[in-house]
Amino acid sequence: MDDEGENEFVSEQVNEIVKNAITKTLGGSQYSKERVTSWTNQIIDECLKELAKLNKPFKYVVTCIIMQKSGAPLHTALTLHWDTKTDGTSCVQVGTDTMDCITTVCACMI
Repeated sequence: MDDEGENEFVSEQVNEIVKNAITKTLGGSQYSKERVTSWTNQIIDECLKELAKLNKPFKYVVTCIIMQKSGAPLHTALTLHWDTKTDGTSCVQVGTDTMDCITTVCACMI
């Protein structure tokens, strides 16, 4: 039974990993369409690297959207059909003066 708590999806822990990856990658950068692909790849790679260090029995899926702030709305949705006792999801939105970054992590227990 002691392993049960150690193998849980802890959204606060995942949120912190995602926020750190976004901050590390974007820092104080201004929006640049030429750099968006690189930024999203870096954020996803950093998240997966840090999630793997948790040594929890999950498969992870990470998505990242970066959009320039222009006054236009961005709507996203996610629906999942899984076991809510063993699997989890986390969505983090970080905004700067010139862009918004939305990163989502889905974890499915192995």
